[in-house]
Amino acid sequence: MGRYIIRRLLMMIPVFIGTTFLIYFMVYKLGGDPISAMFGDRGADPVFVAQKRAEYHLDDPFFVQYWYYLTGLLKGDFGTSFSGIPVWDELKNAFPISLRLALIAFAIEIVIGVTAGLLAGLRRGKFADSVVLVATLVVISIPVFVLGFVLQYWLGLKWGVFAATASTEPTWSELILPGIVLGSLSLAFVARLTRTSIVENIRADYVRTATAKGLPRRRVVTVHLLRNSLIPVVTFLGADLGSLMAGAIVTEGIFNVNGVGRLIYLAVTKHESATVVGAVAFLVIIYLFMNLIVDLLYAVLDPRIRYA
Repeated sequence: MGRYIIRRLLMMIPVFIGTTFLIYFMVYKLGGDPISAMFGDRGADPVFVAQKRAEYHLDDPFFVQYWYYLTGLLKGDFGTSFSGIPVWDELKNAFPISLRLALIAFAIEIVIGVTAGLLAGLRRGKFADSVVLVATLVVISIPVFVLGFVLQYWLGLKWGVFAATASTEPTWSELILPGIVLGSLSLAFVARLTRTSIVENIRADYVRTATAKGLPRRRVVTVHLLRNSLIPVVTFLGADLGSLMAGAIVTEGIFNVNGVGRLIYLAVTKHESATVVGAVAFLVIIYLFMNLIVDLLYAVLDPRIRYA
């Protein structure tokens, strides 16, 4: 198991370097001069521009610029915004909020999505299966911003079931409604993926063998059928937890949640390239470690994988 983990850690190194390079290239090379973009059509003090370009190594060759940035990342330095605020300080304030929001959405996906998919798979072709398929299709068809505004109006403003907007330092209860909106689309995919996997595995030899041994149906379903059917679901959930934090820009905007998604949006509108690159690089690290956790869960769900 130790060698398995080491191999996965070593595979993360080129992925990290390649991904951060592409991000840096797209923002600083393809995005034009970030210093000039800050001022738009207004004129800028040439002395100030020259100072900033020297400070951020923008006068150096591109690969030298990236080398400075990469060595900073390896030391835990995510850069400094053009306004002089360390990106890490901004992330420290925004990330815990996005993490709580993502965990709420993630919990909703797992509990409701897996349960609905299991129910539909075990009752394939029956009423419960049809209800799950129709409901998930409706959720997939509705854009997130439409669903967000509708639930905000009815559950937040009209009925007062949840808080309609979040405060500057939101509590867990204030994040429930945006968590439902954020996790709704992924919930539908989890339910459908679980159902498909259950339907494929319910006639497998190991299920028939477990049933023939006289094991209780609950044990056959939970220990044998569900455990083996969760491998593709775990793949989706592992990648989705990272995307929940990165893709929450719309949801955080609707409910006024000051998380990482909103931080990236504001940085883009203000042409704070250093903040954009630093925040996205931080999310890349989260993605990589979530993929590592998924690989370890594979080995737990199917011991043959760790010896492959």
